[in-house]
Amino acid sequence: MTSASHIKLSELTALLSGVINAAFSARSFWVVADVTSHSFREQKGYHAFDLVEKDVSSNNLIARVAAKAWGQGTANISRFEKLTGQSFGNNIHVLLQVKLNYHSLYGVSVQVLDIDSNFTLGQLEQQRRDTLAKLLSNNDFIRKEGDRYITFNAQLTLPLVIQNIALVASRNSAGVEDFEHSLNNSVPGYKFNVDQYHTAVQGESNAAEFLAALIAVYNSGIRYDAVVITRGGGAQTDLLMFDNYNIGRAIAKFPIPIITGIGHQRNESIADLMAHTATKTPTKAAEFIIAHNLQFEERLMALQRNMLIKSQQALAAQFQLLTAVLGAVVGGAQYLLGENKNALNSRAQHIFSHVNIKLRKRDNELNEIRAKLTTLPAFLLRSRNQELTSISGNLIVRSESALKSKHTSLEHLSLLVRLMTPQNIMRKGFAVLRSEGKLCQHPEHLAPGDSLEVYVQNVKLTTKIERNEENDRRDFNL
Repeated sequence: MTSASHIKLSELTALLSGVINAAFSARSFWVVADVTSHSFREQKGYHAFDLVEKDVSSNNLIARVAAKAWGQGTANISRFEKLTGQSFGNNIHVLLQVKLNYHSLYGVSVQVLDIDSNFTLGQLEQQRRDTLAKLLSNNDFIRKEGDRYITFNAQLTLPLVIQNIALVASRNSAGVEDFEHSLNNSVPGYKFNVDQYHTAVQGESNAAEFLAALIAVYNSGIRYDAVVITRGGGAQTDLLMFDNYNIGRAIAKFPIPIITGIGHQRNESIADLMAHTATKTPTKAAEFIIAHNLQFEERLMALQRNMLIKSQQALAAQFQLLTAVLGAVVGGAQYLLGENKNALNSRAQHIFSHVNIKLRKRDNELNEIRAKLTTLPAFLLRSRNQELTSISGNLIVRSESALKSKHTSLEHLSLLVRLMTPQNIMRKGFAVLRSEGKLCQHPEHLAPGDSLEVYVQNVKLTTKIERNEENDRRDFNL
C-alpha cells in the first residue's frame, strides 16, 4: 500500500458530511421513539438526549441516535409540557420532527424541530383508558354507572362535621399553605385538626412513596373524618402519578373518605375518579369541607328555629288550655261555695256553740281547782303545825328521859372510877412498885440487886431485890 492510496480521517468525515448534508439538509422527518439519557441545561435552554427504538417482543434496542434541542425546538418542548401536563424526560414515547446532522467530531445526530402534543396526549389517554378498564375488570369494589365510577370510597358517608383531617401532600408545598389558610380563615370559630403525611406528588416513579403515605394514614389508628390529597404550585406537569393503577386501586378501596385537590384544569385524573370527592385545587378542597360543615350548621340552625316555633306554638296552645281550665276551676269553686254557704254557716254555728260549752266546762273546772288551791295550803299548814307541836313535845320528854338515863350512867361510872383509885386499891392490901422513878408494870424485867420502891397506903418502903422467881398465880389468894 502506497502513501497515495490512503486519506486522512478528517477527509473521510468531510466526505460523509458532504454526502449527508447534500442528501438530508433540506429535509426533516417525523420520528416515533422513546427518550433516554436526557439532560437539560436550563440557563442555555439546551436539551441533550438519545432517541431509541425497542423490539416489541424482547424489549431490546434495535436503533439509537443522539438528539439535541435548542432555540425553537426547546420552546416547542415547553409548549408540549404545558399542553400535555407531561414533563419532557426519560421513558416517554413521543413523535418528534427532526433534522439529520453530521459533525466530524460527534458523528450523526438529529436536531429536534418540533414535538407533536396530540400524539403524546393520545398515548396518555389510551394508557389512562387501559388503566380504568383494568381497574373495572380486576376489582369488585369499582363499577361504572354511565360516566360515573362508583367505588367503595365514593360510597362512604361523610361525617356530619369534618374536623379531623389527614393531609397527604408534598412537604412545604404551596398547596398545603393554600389549603390550611382557606380552612382556618373562612368561617370564624371553626376548628380543625390537620395531620400532614408528606410524600412526593409528582412523577410516576414516586407512586410507591405515595402509597406508603396512604398506608401510614391507615396504620395510624386515628379516626380521621377525611383524607385530603393536594398538589399545588409550580407548573402543570408530571401528573401521571395520579393515573397510576396501584394508586387508583388504593384510593378506590380506602376506608376513609378521600377528597382530592390535585391542582389541574385538564380532564380528571384516575385518582379523582376513584376518590369520594374531587375538587380542582387545594383551595377548592378546603372550600368543599367548609361548605359541608356549613350545611350541617344550617341544618342545626333550621332545626333550632323549628324547635323554637314549635315550642312557642305548644306554649300558646297550653296557655289557652290553662286559661280555660282556670276559668272552669274558678267558676266551679264559686258555685260550690254558693251551694255550701248555708251548710258552712250552720257548721260554723255548731262549732261555735260546742266551743262555748267546752270553754264554760273548763272554766268551772279551773274555778274548782283555784278554790282548792286557796284552802288546801292553810289546811296543810295547820296539819303540819300540829305534827311539829307533837314532835316537839315528844322531843322534850324523850330528851329529859335520855338525860336522866345518861346521868345515872355517869354516876355509876363515877363510882367505878372512885373504886379503882390507887388509894382504894392499896386499902385492900395492894402495893404500887416503882423502879428508878418509873411505875413497874412488868416485874419480870427486874433483876437481882435492883432498887425497888414499894408504896403501901401512906408508907413508902425502899428495898433491893435478892432474887427473881416465877410464881404460879394460884399461889395468890385474892
